[in-house]
Amino acid sequence: MDNLSKKVSYLKGYADGLDISPKSEEGKLLKKMLEVIDEIAQTVDELEFRQDALDEALEDIEDELASVEDDIYGEDDEDLDSDLEDFDDYDDDGDDYFEIQCPACGEDVMIDFDMLEDDNEIVCPNCHETIELEIEFDDDCDCGHDHNHEEE
Repeated sequence: MDNLSKKVSYLKGYADGLDISPKSEEGKLLKKMLEVIDEIAQTVDELEFRQDALDEALEDIEDELASVEDDIYGEDDEDLDSDLEDFDDYDDDGDDYFEIQCPACGEDVMIDFDMLEDDNEIVCPNCHETIELEIEFDDDCDCGHDHNHEEE
């Protein structure tokens, strides 16, 4: 806010031109008040500079997020297929995700085991249809996840 700093400079010059003695009580008070006003102006300038930097950083983050959203939820089927292939490398041990084919659109969908345990509804990211799964776990499942094994 260069305008505020310019106004403070103007006030300092104006006060100097008033021919008030700096040794008088009024002169001392005026000088101290102008010093405080100058500090306030500098602080406001610093805050505006930081706010501008934060605004730019936030815009960069928003752009990156939009790019990621386009990559994940984009409407181009070829982009979706390549993104799904990228999920194969996401998990180091490969135990937390598995791939299924959406019965509605035929596209591959990555499923997290946590989605099954929490009874979350699974929605295809391509066609947005609900995918119903019927999963039976073997009693000797050694996948490392706590499944509600049902006795047959």
